[in-house]
Amino acid sequence: MAEVVVFVTVPSEKEGVFLGRTLVEQRLVACATLIPNVRSIFRWEGKISEEQECLLILKSRTEVYDALEAAVKAHHSYDVPEIVALPILQGSAEYLAWIREMTKDKIR
Repeated sequence: MAEVVVFVTVPSEKEGVFLGRTLVEQRLVACATLIPNVRSIFRWEGKISEEQECLLILKSRTEVYDALEAAVKAHHSYDVPEIVALPILQGSAEYLAWIREMTKDKIR
């Protein structure tokens, strides 16, 4: 069992709050932290784009990642949403246990 941090950008704070709350309610993440007003610069459909977005930082586990990704795609307004998971290599034992506890009933 491994804990992960998942980054997801969204076009608005409203969508971020909805998505974060949905994922917590479904026990796919223990916590969703929303950082408003991030600026993303990227290439899309052959041109450089620059957008104001919000960043969701999601705390979860690798065991539920597939369901988490499917839920993000089902509720996200982008055709190709950013969904990037990074392993948590170290952290407070109590906090990591809390992540596992908050997502435990999603073990398949």
